[in-house]
Amino acid sequence: MTRTAVYTHPVEGFGTVSFTPVDPAADAEVIHSWVTEERARFWGMGEASRELVQEIYEDVDRRTTHHAFMVALDGEQVALFQTYDCAEDRVSECYEVRPGDVGVHLLLGPSGGAARHGFTGALMEAFLTYLFTDGGAQRIVGEPDARNAKAIALLERTGFELGPEVELPEIDLPEVYLPAKPARLAFLTRPATAR
Repeated sequence: MTRTAVYTHPVEGFGTVSFTPVDPAADAEVIHSWVTEERARFWGMGEASRELVQEIYEDVDRRTTHHAFMVALDGEQVALFQTYDCAEDRVSECYEVRPGDVGVHLLLGPSGGAARHGFTGALMEAFLTYLFTDGGAQRIVGEPDARNAKAIALLERTGFELGPEVELPEIDLPEVYLPAKPARLAFLTRPATAR
């Protein structure tokens, strides 16, 4: 079955980036292979089975406030991108949520070859354009693990303003379990030039 991208964005010098909603059954194998790598330790799913990964993304798929996308560059899957309504997420217990706040998570897939200088920045450009135009975000909120210096540095390079270090509370529900997490908040306000 061919899935339709919800957004495509040409990135000069790299190709066309597309976002397609995660299909939990079809994408669980790829996502599982990514989240269980050591480099993805801050994603918090290192011990997850393939079946658990599928269950987690089935739960995300059922929600209207949380969304997951497979990101492709010229048809090759390169990242997992998630968005969520901050008012409907545990992050809301850690700061004063504003209308239009959209939270994000990004996991880059393993590089299939030589690293391409500027690739992550090009993906961030595509994500931000999507969120501030088609996504309707007024402010983007990041909350990477406070120990993830690479993610925090990426947000800073992209123009995010760093906020306080907080502890995201544990969530223990029948359909989802998330341990408490030390996080560093980061904010990027919609530019005046965005539609």
